Amino acid sequence: MVSSDSHEVSQLNELKIDLDAISVVAHYQGNSDIIMDEQMPIFGGYAGGVEETAIVNIATHINAFVMNNASWHLDGPIHIRWGSTNTRETLMIAGWTCAAITEFTDILSGNQYYPCAGPCTEMCLLELSAQSITDTASGREILSGVASAKGVALDKTTGMEARMMGEVARATAGMEIEEVNKILDSLVKMYEGNYAKAPSGKTFQECYDVKTVTPTAEYLKVYDGARKKLEDLGLVF
Repeated sequence: MVSSDSHEVSQLNELKIDLDAISVVAHYQGNSDIIMDEQMPIFGGYAGGVEETAIVNIATHINAFVMNNASWHLDGPIHIRWGSTNTRETLMIAGWTCAAITEFTDILSGNQYYPCAGPCTEMCLLELSAQSITDTASGREILSGVASAKGVALDKTTGMEARMMGEVARATAGMEIEEVNKILDSLVKMYEGNYAKAPSGKTFQECYDVKTVTPTAEYLKVYDGARKKLEDLGLVF
């Protein structure tokens, strides 16, 4: 790594830090590194409900710069039951937080993506699309994804999820908030009843030709199907 790369340090939940992280920050500062401070406030945890977690989330942004001298902050409110950043509640928290940070500060804010479903599934693509829409409409500068299957399954992340994240962000840019909210409400309804039985999807090796690093015809078909549903909701690609 070079100094211009982002060097990560994480706050602990909620608004805490340990001595190891303080030592890491001292090392980064000594090398004049770019510091990326990361924190994922937990909805339903110590902070409480949507409004309370949004307040904590704003505080973690500020804390990143006060405590860790961060160059930018990597967000990611997560649901305590489902381990996902794409639930209705966590999207509300992320959207409200970023809108406030954008309005009143010049902080650079990113957001992490943790869909419940795995690659090569329509649910995964719809989940991450809801977050991409929310992030873009609320003024998020950086989209950091996608850690499919909650980011805990081996080889369950591919470039197709990031492609959808980017295409949806471009399609959302410039839309009126009222229209964005209508699309989001309909979109989240498509998958929010399936968290407990979210499809695990396929591995990278099953989704791609590993020699040419190109997606399979099956995944392209799933991708086009998800994109068609988004177009039917009102996104223009």
